[in-house]
Amino acid sequence: MVRKKREKDQEIGGFLKSIEKIGNKLPHPAMLFVLLSVIVIVISHFVAKNGASVTYFDAKAKEEVTKSAVSLLNKDGLFYIFNSATTNFTGFAPLGTVLVAMIGVGVAEWTGLFNASLKKLLINANPRYLTPIVVFAGIISNIASDAGYVVVVPIGAIIFAMAGRHPLAGIAAAFAGVSGGFSANLVIGTTDPLLTGITNQALLASGIDMQLAPTCNWYFLAVSTIFLTIVGTLVTDKIVEPNLGKYTGHYKSDDSELSELENKGLKKALIGLIVYVIIMSFLMFPKNAAFRSFQEDIGKNTLKEFLDNGLIPAILLLFLIPGLIYGKTTGKIKSSHDLVEAMTEAMKSMGGYMILSFFASQFIAYFGKTNLGVLVSYNGAKFLDAIGLKGLPLIILFILLSAFLNLFMGSASAKWAIMAPIFVPMMSNLGLSPALTQVAYRIGDSATNIITPLMSYFPMIVVFLKKYDEESGLGTLISMMLPYSIFFLIFWTILMAFWMFFKLPLGPGVPIFM
Repeated sequence: MVRKKREKDQEIGGFLKSIEKIGNKLPHPAMLFVLLSVIVIVISHFVAKNGASVTYFDAKAKEEVTKSAVSLLNKDGLFYIFNSATTNFTGFAPLGTVLVAMIGVGVAEWTGLFNASLKKLLINANPRYLTPIVVFAGIISNIASDAGYVVVVPIGAIIFAMAGRHPLAGIAAAFAGVSGGFSANLVIGTTDPLLTGITNQALLASGIDMQLAPTCNWYFLAVSTIFLTIVGTLVTDKIVEPNLGKYTGHYKSDDSELSELENKGLKKALIGLIVYVIIMSFLMFPKNAAFRSFQEDIGKNTLKEFLDNGLIPAILLLFLIPGLIYGKTTGKIKSSHDLVEAMTEAMKSMGGYMILSFFASQFIAYFGKTNLGVLVSYNGAKFLDAIGLKGLPLIILFILLSAFLNLFMGSASAKWAIMAPIFVPMMSNLGLSPALTQVAYRIGDSATNIITPLMSYFPMIVVFLKKYDEESGLGTLISMMLPYSIFFLIFWTILMAFWMFFKLPLGPGVPIFM
């Protein structure tokens, strides 16, 4: 029995190593995005030449929309390629998020606050508990939208390295939580009202007299948070980290004891952090707080606009203020020149990411401009509609389709705006709750985020890998994340089947069946 298990583990490790080797033999990720862009340009020409188009009711736009394939290999296409290159880059959503947040994170790292804080936390910590902590932190970070990518993922690497574990395994565990478990959370996040709004429009358009609340998936996703933490921990400890082997990279953690001055700096930084959090709480949570704005569709003041736009500068200060206090206390920051040097060092480390972002932004923009993602999503949805399955088999196939389409069209809301008008009424007519259809979509949409280069933060994760292992690349990342994607998809679907079998409510007063 032991021999069979060992042979099976070697087969898994060999499979993942093969993926890594093949992936890393590909060109540099930046050049790979150039190649993919060229492929999209060529394919778009032939698809457009054949007159491919789709007409569907867009639940987000509340109207019927016709999308035709657009060629980039003609006069208008070439005009677009050259004239949009700069705006594609500057408008690339993760770019501003990462660069702004990294100013504050860079100060905290340069002054030594990160190392001192983590060292303090890890002095008596059992390394076996680090994995669930990192995975769980990644999952719940989606309450802050995309902040988990720029905060939790790099911290995951540092935590693992300081505990004597492989830093790439820390990145994998954090990335799996942040992106693979993107829909799950213990509380309601920004994605819930966004997707529920699209579902409600699909219900109205199809004449179904029902409206869902943003809490319609809350119970299931709260349990999913704990469930995925367990699955993510087992995948990290049993598959990913053993497959990575012993870390032989250049990064060395500091094992020395904290000095009296460092302890003093930590105390002052903690006080500064608490004061900042209290001030931000007064600006965010009272009924008429400064950071609340009126949202017409629900008729009340909410934090939605702040969470969408103002949260990243708030995160900058969340790291900058304690980092500055710690640096001043320990003497690392003596003047404004030192503070700017800390910020500059953080930006230097982002040079590779900016190059990668330029080419990745072009590829993603071309894919959207040509409407290839819409064509794939719509035709995939129609195919599932034509099969005629019912109940759990239909839900399982729908989850798999959502996972597959996510490889080609990254935006969760854009895909759901196409799919909801088809599947929400179809499944409602088959007796399945719209809330069930929505949560099944979210399972598939989340599980494959971590293996598709179309996910906008994918290039940034590659840069994080290279910080600890210069030989790592796209193949390394995909081989690390593939086990998470597979096991998240399998066990999350099993949890869905369990929920349906026992007819448990998906949220407050929201049944599985109509």
